[in-house]
Amino acid sequence: MTVDATYAKISEDAAQDAAVRDWLLAAAQREPAELLRDLDASAAGLTRAQAAQRRKIYGPNRLARDARGGALREFARHLLTPLNGLLLGLSALSFMLGDQRAAGVITTIVLLSVLLAFVQEHRSHAAAEKLRAMVRIHASVRRPEAGEVDDGFVETGIEELVPGDIIRLSAGDMIPADVRLIEAKDLFVNESTLTGESLPVEKFAHALDAPTEPLAVSNLAFMGANVVSGYAWAVVVLTGGQTFFGAIARQLAERDEETAFDESIKKFSVLMIRFMLVMAPAVFLINGYLKGDWYTALLFAISVAVGLTPEMLPMIVTVNLAKGALAISREKVIVKRLAAIQNFGAMDVLCTDKTGTLTQDHIILKRHLDIFGNNSTPVLEFAYLNSHFQSGLRNLLDIAVLEHAEIEERLRPQHSFRKIDEIPFDFERRRLSVVVERDDGRRFLICKGAVEEMFAASTRYEAVDAQGLLDPAHFETAMRETEALNADGFRVIAVAYREAPADQQVFSAADERDLTLLGYIAFLDPPKDSAARALSDLAAGGVSVKILTGDNEIITRKICRDVGLAVDEVLLGADIDQLDDDELADFAGAVTVFAKLTPAQKARVVAALRARGHVVGYLGDGVNDAPALKAADVGISVDGAVDIARESADLILLEKSLAVLNDGVIEGRKVFANILKYVRMGASSNFGNMFSVLGASILLPFLPMTPIQILANSLLYDFSQTAIPTDNVDPEMLARPRKWDIGGIAKFMLFVGPVSSVFDYATFILMLGVYDAWDKPALFQTGWFVESLLTQTMIIHIIRTNRIPFFQSRASGALMAMTLIVCAIGAALPYSPLASLLGFTPLPTSYWPVIGGFIVAYACLAHLVKTAFVAREEENGET
Repeated sequence: MTVDATYAKISEDAAQDAAVRDWLLAAAQREPAELLRDLDASAAGLTRAQAAQRRKIYGPNRLARDARGGALREFARHLLTPLNGLLLGLSALSFMLGDQRAAGVITTIVLLSVLLAFVQEHRSHAAAEKLRAMVRIHASVRRPEAGEVDDGFVETGIEELVPGDIIRLSAGDMIPADVRLIEAKDLFVNESTLTGESLPVEKFAHALDAPTEPLAVSNLAFMGANVVSGYAWAVVVLTGGQTFFGAIARQLAERDEETAFDESIKKFSVLMIRFMLVMAPAVFLINGYLKGDWYTALLFAISVAVGLTPEMLPMIVTVNLAKGALAISREKVIVKRLAAIQNFGAMDVLCTDKTGTLTQDHIILKRHLDIFGNNSTPVLEFAYLNSHFQSGLRNLLDIAVLEHAEIEERLRPQHSFRKIDEIPFDFERRRLSVVVERDDGRRFLICKGAVEEMFAASTRYEAVDAQGLLDPAHFETAMRETEALNADGFRVIAVAYREAPADQQVFSAADERDLTLLGYIAFLDPPKDSAARALSDLAAGGVSVKILTGDNEIITRKICRDVGLAVDEVLLGADIDQLDDDELADFAGAVTVFAKLTPAQKARVVAALRARGHVVGYLGDGVNDAPALKAADVGISVDGAVDIARESADLILLEKSLAVLNDGVIEGRKVFANILKYVRMGASSNFGNMFSVLGASILLPFLPMTPIQILANSLLYDFSQTAIPTDNVDPEMLARPRKWDIGGIAKFMLFVGPVSSVFDYATFILMLGVYDAWDKPALFQTGWFVESLLTQTMIIHIIRTNRIPFFQSRASGALMAMTLIVCAIGAALPYSPLASLLGFTPLPTSYWPVIGGFIVAYACLAHLVKTAFVAREEENGET
């Protein structure tokens, strides 16, 4: 089977899974040369022209979840929701019952909500895409045009890969497509995305005889996995939606994972719909029985159902989130998932490594010493050879070593040395070795790594003017020297070597033994000037910062002290392994610094904090940060991060700065505050309306409002709320993290909701007692319509703040303008050409000052009740 035949079969949906499986198993059985012939490719790689031609045939290497689809699909996603389905169903029912006007108004309400959400989210995505283009994930691909520089490998966006491309993989890389390994060395791959197995699996390059299941095949690597350690060369066999991961991606595109934020919004929607499901049948039965007109009662009940449905909630949520995403995109923060904005605001613990966050992320190699503290050139030379020839992920320490150009000139490693093998870094050994052959035929295994681990593998030492066997005294001297350097803020790496046998070609971790310790290289990464201020701002905002680092305790304490981060106790990785989850959760809340952690231990700390009810953010950029990024409520990475870190994150910073994070936290809290305004208002208003509609239905010989009047009221009221996302937020609402509390919302509803009913009943008394509207349905309905609309529209200004509204806290200009416009429309309708269409009649002149008094009294009483509620909640520690 060839790749063309495979893609032809894959194009038929019914045969897709079988075709992918057969092709992958066939690729696993072929020798590399045979497979390259099938792919019409070569070990030298495809030319740019060949790759471009294949891209036209096979398409870009992009998954379904990477593309949001066109504008029409995006609009449909907003339209096709359960709430809109309910409303459109009620619209269809109204139409079938002959009330076309009601059907038109309900449809207009739905379209208003959907259009506003669509436009704002579209703008947000457009802004994010512009930034996303700056941080594409790249792959190292071989192009013949590149010549011999770096073996012909160049960096290209993963979407440009095609079948037949030769790629290079190293620690930290995402597997960019489904690939067949051609050469591999100590390659360990994390395939948990595909298999659910958290432990990495080792991969090899040799052909297999009779593989049965692709995921069990050791010479294949799949898109969606990532390299934990080691390196490899591979040929791309499947790309994009045709990959093994493609089916999973299509399912992910169909459904997003539900967050705590989504669940809270859903719970509120369900609460409001339950009210509607109780109220609408009750109103139908009461009005049908008492008034004898079941048809009109049904239309009225449908209108009440629409009025009680939180139809604008999806729009309010989406517009607020999109507005927040737009705001922080101006600070060069890419939002990969909109709901992360709210989690950002709710975050009360931020976990981060110190490198690049508290420090400048510009590491300088300052010292190279033997074990007695004397300057040593051999230490630097061997360290240079190790960094030069290692093919894994080059970190900032390697870059700092390689900046010593004088060593390059003296050793001429490209000409005087030849690489034989490599033993890649992993987080258990915490060291990396290369085996090189000098031009005189001598071979050296050169190893560098953490001091304790290097001492454990060494038996001899070699200093400037001495050499001999290592003993415990040397270890104590070395540890004192290391601790002194750490205390001054230096990161210390040990360097050792041994001569390797001339006839040995393959080396493993077992060969890292009987080493001769040369000494140490010491690096300095100075603290950021802005770190202390940023930490202070986060602490003032209720966000505690915890340091989760692989570094040792001493240097971590030094950096924390320099930036003003108090450290009482440090919990080490070895200690964490002795704790069960409950014990770790107790420690995690109290401890600020966690040192010498493995990736799994970082993820455990994050999970422990979440288990105690914290909303946890994690900022990381390395391979070792990926598990913690996935475990956090909001994962944050940076532009320069390794592929797996960026892929795991919800937010990507184009600047690694705690100050930028603080801006994002504030924006997230604004989003929460403005959504909460609508939720509280909708809950309390609907609860009050329940009493008013039920009471009026029982007392009156006619409908308290006609169906079209209720719908017009809902449409105008909804229109007035569209400006809530623009509203100002009081500083105290931004001062600390806030979480969704459905119980608190229900309490607010019970406290504040009945206040509106007091003035509804006062209006009933006015219309019936003063204006004798018992036999004037149109007059009563007009009077209640105006009062209901004005009080509902004005209540947002009371609920939006805990301060005295209008005096101590003012709404945004847009919200004020929208309130005035809707109130003016509501007051003008009884005198407009639409009055007869809507069943209105002009109101007596004396009505207006009384209603004006009602509105003022309502505002005052609502404010007093709200203030009492807030005071009660603060006393109970619940706000």
